[in-house]
Amino acid sequence: MILSRGKTDSASSRHVASGGSMQQQRKPAAPATLEDFIIKRDYTGARAFLEYAHDEPEDEEEGKKQDNEQQQRQIDQWIAYCNFHLGDYQQALTQYQDIKQHQEPHVESHLQLNVAVCMFYLGLYEEAKQLIESTPNTPLKQRLLFHLAHKLGDDQQWAQLLEELLSAPSVEQQLSLASMHYMRAHYQEAIDVYKRVLVDNKDFMAINVYLALCFYKLDYYDMSQEVLEVYLSQHGDSTIAINLKACNRFRLFSGRVAEQEIKNISDNDTFGADLIRHNLVVFRNGEGALRVLPGLLNIVPEARLNLAIYHLKQGDIQEAHALMKELQPTSPHEYILKGVVHAALGQQLGSKEHIKTAQQNLHLVGSSATECDTIPGRQSMASAFFLYEQFEEVLVYMNSIRSYFVNDDVFNYNFAQAKCATGYYKEAEELLMQISDMDIKNQHTYCMILAKCHIHCAHPELAWNVFITRDTNAEAFLLLQLIANECYRCEEFWVAAKAFDMLEKLDPSPENWEGKRGACAGVLFALATKAHRGRPGGGISEVIGLLRESSNSQAESMIKTVRKHISSFK
Repeated sequence: MILSRGKTDSASSRHVASGGSMQQQRKPAAPATLEDFIIKRDYTGARAFLEYAHDEPEDEEEGKKQDNEQQQRQIDQWIAYCNFHLGDYQQALTQYQDIKQHQEPHVESHLQLNVAVCMFYLGLYEEAKQLIESTPNTPLKQRLLFHLAHKLGDDQQWAQLLEELLSAPSVEQQLSLASMHYMRAHYQEAIDVYKRVLVDNKDFMAINVYLALCFYKLDYYDMSQEVLEVYLSQHGDSTIAINLKACNRFRLFSGRVAEQEIKNISDNDTFGADLIRHNLVVFRNGEGALRVLPGLLNIVPEARLNLAIYHLKQGDIQEAHALMKELQPTSPHEYILKGVVHAALGQQLGSKEHIKTAQQNLHLVGSSATECDTIPGRQSMASAFFLYEQFEEVLVYMNSIRSYFVNDDVFNYNFAQAKCATGYYKEAEELLMQISDMDIKNQHTYCMILAKCHIHCAHPELAWNVFITRDTNAEAFLLLQLIANECYRCEEFWVAAKAFDMLEKLDPSPENWEGKRGACAGVLFALATKAHRGRPGGGISEVIGLLRESSNSQAESMIKTVRKHISSFK
């Protein structure tokens, strides 16, 4: 569709002669034209202008009636154009398809491309590709096929079209190439292309927005904002630029600050409205996720990822997996999220297959040349080694980024687990005690690790306190078993004896009696050799009391032996 450049009698084309009369100088400005609206990017105004023109009565003369019909078709195309730029792709698609049915064959291929572009924005990739296969080759078709190949995972066609774009001198082709670099997370390559284009086209102000997006993706939020201000200084009403500024504020400050940036456009039904709705959910820490994000899955690419993250945070792992299982990751954060989902599902189901998939995705990110030295890359590698149970390697990667997560409870929790697994119990205990998140502190795994660290740091009574504050259930039974056995190994016999005593009452098996008997003997030996001094523990009477509560026939003979040699313990 070609915008007519024919000037009408507009205010911008008039020249007021110096020395003219006051009447001439005060002559009212001519009404705005379609071109005025388009140049100002006021597509809502342009659509209203066109709809008014569409409603004007037709001339009944046959010749003029045909001219009016042709004019109406042109108006319909411009209305579709405005709807497209307002982000209403479905309405634009419907209008283009209707126009195509009544259009001459020589412009049909052009309209098919417009239809295909709308389909592309609606996620109808296969339909778009089939529609334009028979259309003549044009630069627009080449660019559209290039992006369709990317979306459909057709690497062979993508590589072929890439070669053609690399040799294409036109600005449109170069910008298309840069956008592909961006979508494939090759942000520095995209920056290089944008900078080259901007050198020869300094008036292409929107390229500053694209550069700002790349800097944002590289976590250079201050630099992103600096470049973005160049554009905002001239186009302060740009929805995309305002939204990106809000995202920078979110990363640099908080969701509340970010929301303030977009409060004036969040209620507008304009271009970018879906993106704004999506980002408000993120800024509000997931508030409204189930209401907003499902309807945006095929519109905003990040909606699927953020909805999966929301389900993960809510513990709905199956729902998160359902969203991610059909996704073929193409960027580091997609690989990371897919890995995390499979790790969570693998642990929930005890599935080695899911754990293996998680390992592969996370290791791929952590070992890649572009991500290996980034914080997410090192986190990914640490997570992969965690799943491999190679905890010494986990510590190497976590130590390298520890300074960025000093007060992060999740990081400290994972760090403590790796420390505990490698025998650094004191450091693990300190990390666990720093955690304030009650959701973590109430986890069974947290209690198990904390109890083990207390025992190996000579604080067995603290481990016992962890147990007695837990509800009585199957998990508490496992915690009690851990305390009993770890205390026995560390020669903390009094707490071991109490733990085995309770285990015997719950399960009077020979194993629990033997553990209790051995622990009681250990307490008596410590009393006899004075090894107990300076350490809390039970005395002879407490040990006898535990033995009396046993139903095992050996308990009575052991009590007799203790009483016979009681003088040895004084």
